[in-house]
Amino acid sequence: MAAPTTKTAKKPLMERVGRFLREVRAELRKVVWPNRKELTTYTVVVIVTVAVVSVFISLVDITFGQLLYLLRRLRG
Repeated sequence: MAAPTTKTAKKPLMERVGRFLREVRAELRKVVWPNRKELTTYTVVVIVTVAVVSVFISLVDITFGQLLYLLRRLRG
């Protein structure tokens, strides 16, 4: 991490916090926020993706569980 310059180090804390908040506000004004339709579409895509991945992981887990169970029965 770079050492702070003398200008930055000498500024009071409240001045630095104020500048930070002004910059955050300026950046948030640049953000293109999704409209209601886009937000709904994105939400549905996330929910469906999570459901599909959950089903896949569950099937893989059940399959490996059954394989390990069969291997244990064969050995013992």
